[in-house]
Amino acid sequence: MSAAEAEPTLIGSVQRALRLVDIVANSPRPMPVKTLSSVTGLTPGTTYNLVRTLIHEGYLANEPDGLVLGTRFPAFQSETDARGVFLARVRAALRTVTDELGATAYLSRYHDGEMHLVDIVDAVRNPRIELWVGLDASAHATALGKQILADLSDEERLDYLARHRLEELTPRTISDRRTLLTQLEHSPGFALDQEEYAIGNTCVAVPVIAPNVMASLAISIPSEHLVDRALVTRMQQTARRLSLQLGADALDRTGAAPDFSI
Repeated sequence: MSAAEAEPTLIGSVQRALRLVDIVANSPRPMPVKTLSSVTGLTPGTTYNLVRTLIHEGYLANEPDGLVLGTRFPAFQSETDARGVFLARVRAALRTVTDELGATAYLSRYHDGEMHLVDIVDAVRNPRIELWVGLDASAHATALGKQILADLSDEERLDYLARHRLEELTPRTISDRRTLLTQLEHSPGFALDQEEYAIGNTCVAVPVIAPNVMASLAISIPSEHLVDRALVTRMQQTARRLSLQLGADALDRTGAAPDFSI
């Protein structure tokens, strides 16, 4: 066999397309096409053509703020902690909530002892709250943070609160540690922030729990809007689907129906 015959035949366009998918799969945020072009050194025209094909085949999906992985990406069929897969699943869940409820949707995650805001999908008529204090310093005053605090073990919860001050962000913020702990210990399966982070806004959060994932999905609405059983139920259904996609067991983790008293 000659040296030429021994050399594999490589298709450059396939290599370039796979590189684009790999970059998106490992990005913690949606990736704009222009950024992909810059990172890879490909011309904008080539990048757009490759991306268009990858979207058509379902390996990428286009969001307003950039590209995420599509549902045809192989890792969607198995358990994985790839950042791009996690983000794509989160984005799809948040978009479902935003489209169904007309409210801006958020997802936070507990990792390495801290709270992190993962993603936001804005609703046109109810834009996001101005995030003037980061989640790392406002978990006690947000539904996003309180839901995770309620899901932590007693030891983890006390450790977190020992390391973070309960700042009074509004006159309605719970800044007393004992009062907050009592509320968290009697969580009804969802969390409320009633003008505790921002006057005029109420937030509702529900748990997203899977192997190596402790997170909460939330929406923000004007305070005059009613938080009722139907709204919480729809959020819990989406959160449960996301938990299953992230590897949760099909059985409910408590086996009991949630208490919807507000």
